[in-house]
Amino acid sequence: MTAAGRTPFSLLPELDPTTLSAFVGALESGDVTGLSPARATEVAQARSLAVFTRGKVTGADGDLLDAALWRHTGVQPRPVIVMPSPWTDLGWLAYAVQATLFAARGYDVLAYTTRGFAASEGRVEVAGPLDVADGSHALDHLIERSTGPVTKIGFLGDSYGSGISQLVAAHDTRVDAVVALSTWGDLGEAFYENSTRHVAAVRALLDAAAKARLSPQTQSVFDNVLADRDIHGTLRWAEPRSPFTHIKELNRRQVPVLFAHAWHETLFPSHQTLKMFNELTGPKRLLLSIGDHSGPESSGMLGLPNRIWTDAHRWFDRHLKGVDNGIDAEGQVLNEVMWSKTLEPRPTWASVTEEVHRLHLAGSGELTEEAEAGWTAGVLCGADTPATVADSLVLSGYQEMAGRPKVYPAGELDRSVAAVWTAAPARETTRLRGTPRLRVTYRAANPGSTFVAYLLDVAPDDTAHLITHAPYTDLDSPPDSLISADIDLQATAYDVPRGHRLMLVIDARDPFYGDANLPRATLSFTSPEPTPSYVDLPLG
Repeated sequence: MTAAGRTPFSLLPELDPTTLSAFVGALESGDVTGLSPARATEVAQARSLAVFTRGKVTGADGDLLDAALWRHTGVQPRPVIVMPSPWTDLGWLAYAVQATLFAARGYDVLAYTTRGFAASEGRVEVAGPLDVADGSHALDHLIERSTGPVTKIGFLGDSYGSGISQLVAAHDTRVDAVVALSTWGDLGEAFYENSTRHVAAVRALLDAAAKARLSPQTQSVFDNVLADRDIHGTLRWAEPRSPFTHIKELNRRQVPVLFAHAWHETLFPSHQTLKMFNELTGPKRLLLSIGDHSGPESSGMLGLPNRIWTDAHRWFDRHLKGVDNGIDAEGQVLNEVMWSKTLEPRPTWASVTEEVHRLHLAGSGELTEEAEAGWTAGVLCGADTPATVADSLVLSGYQEMAGRPKVYPAGELDRSVAAVWTAAPARETTRLRGTPRLRVTYRAANPGSTFVAYLLDVAPDDTAHLITHAPYTDLDSPPDSLISADIDLQATAYDVPRGHRLMLVIDARDPFYGDANLPRATLSFTSPEPTPSYVDLPLG
């Protein structure tokens, strides 16, 4: 796909470049005409403490990166923060308000546009070695321009900048703490979840980079994912770009890392970030929220009150300034429960789940307490169903944040193209907390098969909401063999109300994913006696 053929799209649709440019103009001139009272106050406070300038950072290979610097003039020691930009043509402008707030708290801050985007030279390498080197060059630039000694160093990024921030911290021993918002841990797993291609995510990345300059390798990798070729080559490319690959370096230095993620993240599904989080041994914190990629933190980028950015400030105050602000005592995990927006702190991720309840898939189409063998449920391939991940990537997440999640017509599911199992109405509220797990056995007549499993909350009127889901693809089994799939659905914190029913839906087609099925083929699901099919529900 060429740049000319892409439809412009933003992973940060709420950010208005005109408003952000006016804010930056006020930082430069002091004229706050047209700004809201809150933004005007922030500009005045920052200008009284620090000097704002635009400039260029000399990155790897001599490429010039567009940047902005908030620098204090005093000679006292102070910490600094470097902010690599998100995957957007806004570049560093996306951070203008938050960088100003950090400067007002006493930090020197450098925000820069990653290579290949907007006014930065070079080509987009997707967190490759040049991007990591750029981060260290940006830090050099900031240190050289600080008027006093630099005490400690933080890297903060949203989306694309979050992965780069983790990677720089793994490679540059000067980095003392990281904030990674809407991030990835294993890029290969994000592109190929359970061996299933995330085609909608890759298309969205291409569309959001419609004006960027992709390197030939980047373009080739994205094209290969969409065309379903050279999977192993893509995974080799993704490995060094995955913070999880470098986790030993982060653990060796016990680098404190704050993560923020959305439950229904469609770009970087949560479990690969959870894998990264659980393997870190240093100070860590994970904020899981309603919404999709970059949505939960987006209002804070406009300067509005936002608990994720509040924690980002507190995280750096604790680990860069040494402020005893209590964030260490609040537990490693803070879950926002869908759709109540209740916040639940937990000491660790393992403590989120208190017990596991197993329901078996029965031939009657029920989820039952007892295993049942010998049944078959056929799913016709090639046809979509009302069960889909979302109406649109990113944008549906904003509807969820506003309390308007997608409504699924559970009663309209065609049982010829979807296998459906429903539990009895809940006698009391069922508190799902953690990672549901599915084991299911099926037979595919042809080599290569894909299915998508959805766990839904069905109200008495047969309307439903999506709790979680996961895709699965098998590329290795011989034709007509029994395939046992053991998969983790994406983690969740969800209260199923009394009287509602849990519904498990499995179909063979979802526009968010590439599938390996042949059109009009059939997947036959079953439950052998030695390995019964079931779903494990995490309760807490």
